[in-house]
Amino acid sequence: MYLQEHSADVETADDPDRAAYRADVGVPDAAASCHTAIVEGYALEGHIPVGAIVKLLQDRPDAVGLALPGMPADSPGMGGNVTTWESQPVMLIANDGSLQPFDY
Repeated sequence: MYLQEHSADVETADDPDRAAYRADVGVPDAAASCHTAIVEGYALEGHIPVGAIVKLLQDRPDAVGLALPGMPADSPGMGGNVTTWESQPVMLIANDGSLQPFDY
C-alpha cells in the first residue's frame, strides 16, 4: 500500500454508505473519490500524494482537508509513472466545502 510504503500506520474499514461518511467528515460530492481517510483531524479524499499530506500536516491550515477527486490513472496507488505522482492536482477542502488548488 502506497502510504504504508512511506511509513504511515494505516487502518482500513469498509463502509457500505461511503457518501454519508464523506458528508459527515465534510467532504463535498465534488471531491469524491474511492478512499476517505482521517489523519490528525483532517479528511483526505482519494489518492493524495505523500508530499501533499506532509505539507498539510506541517502548515495546518484551517480547513476540512485535501482531495484528489476522481480516480486519476496516474495517481499514487493507481499505477502510472511514479515521477508524476507528486504533481497531481490536489485540492484543499475549505470549511465551507469549496475546493481550491493546494500547492505542495
